[in-house]
Amino acid sequence: MQHEITAPQRLLNESGNIAEPGFAKKLYWQYDRGDIKARKSRIKEWDYYYIGTDEYALCLTVSDAGYVSCLSVSVLTFGKEPSQLNDSEIGLFPLGKLGLPATSEKGNVHARVGTADMTFENNGARRRLHGSYDNFCNSKKCCVFDVELTDFPEESMVIATPFNKDRHFYYNQKINCMRAAGFYEFDGKRYEFSEKNNALATLDWGRGVWTYDNVWYWGSGQCVLPGGDLFGFNIGYGFGDTSQASENMLFFNGRAHKLDEVKFNIPKNGSEYLYTEEWTFTSSDGRFEMRFKPIIDRQSPLDLKVLCMLPHQVFGLMSGRAVLDDGSTVEVTNMTAFAERVHNKW
Repeated sequence: MQHEITAPQRLLNESGNIAEPGFAKKLYWQYDRGDIKARKSRIKEWDYYYIGTDEYALCLTVSDAGYVSCLSVSVLTFGKEPSQLNDSEIGLFPLGKLGLPATSEKGNVHARVGTADMTFENNGARRRLHGSYDNFCNSKKCCVFDVELTDFPEESMVIATPFNKDRHFYYNQKINCMRAAGFYEFDGKRYEFSEKNNALATLDWGRGVWTYDNVWYWGSGQCVLPGGDLFGFNIGYGFGDTSQASENMLFFNGRAHKLDEVKFNIPKNGSEYLYTEEWTFTSSDGRFEMRFKPIIDRQSPLDLKVLCMLPHQVFGLMSGRAVLDDGSTVEVTNMTAFAERVHNKW
C-alpha cells in the first residue's frame, strides 16, 4: 500500500483530483490554487510550527480555511506544575487573501487578525518566526516570540491523499528535527530556545479541500539521542483514502524511514476517551511500539454544532522502540512528544 513518488509532478489533474496519490520523502508534488476545482470557501491552507525543549514549548498557527482565518499561539511548560495558555484570533472570509505560499520550500507569510500579528519568513536556508499577541489570553499582557529555524533535514514526510469525494484532497508535509534558536516572552518570563537545551522544531504544512466532518489522529516527536543523533517520528490516520500510503515515518539524522500502519490505543470508559491516562501505540510491521504518559491535554474547543473544532492535542513522554529501514533499533525513554485526536466540522 506504500506507493512512493520519486519525481516532480503536478499535484492535481484537470478534474481537480490528485493525479497520483502516495507518499514522498521530498516535496515532489507541485501545488497550485488555480488547479483546484472546488469553491474557494472550501480550500484549507495552514502552516503550524511546534518549537520545544523537554521543559517548555511554543505552538504557532496561521491558517486560511476559506470562510475563516485563524492565528493561534500556545505556550506550554512541562515541569512539576505543567501549564498551558492557548489563544486564537478569528477572521472572516479570507478566501486566500493571506497569501500562504504554494510551497513550503520558500516564501513568506504575514498575517494580522485582531491583536495577533505573525510573520513567518523562509528564504530556503533559514526560517524566522516572529510576532506578538497583545492581551494574550485576556491577560492585558503581550506574548512576544522570535525564533530562527535551521538545519532543514534532507528528507521529510510528504503525502497526497484523496478523499472519497470528487475534487477533495489532502496535501501535507511534516518536517521534523529542525534546529531552533530564539525565545518567547510572556508575563515577565523569557523562555530560550538553543542548541544547549536541544531545542527542535516541527512544521505541519497543509493544503487541500477537506470533506465537512472528519476525525483524525496525529502524533509527532523529536529528540537528540544520548550519542548526539537526531531522531523523530510522524504518525497519523483517519482522513481520506489512505489505500496508496500512510503518513507514518521515522526520521534519523535527516533520513526518512517508511512505516506501515500505526494504531493509537487511547484508553476509554465506554464511549468516553480518557486522554490523560497512559496510551500505547502499535504498528502492523512491528517497527513502532511505544507507551505514552500524558502531561497536558491541550484543548481549545469550539462547538457551534454546525461548525466545530474539538481538538485534544496531548503532550507527554514517549518510551519504547522504533526500527529503521536497515533493521537497527532506536530506544527512547521519556522522549517529549505529542499525540492528538481531533474532530472537526469545517
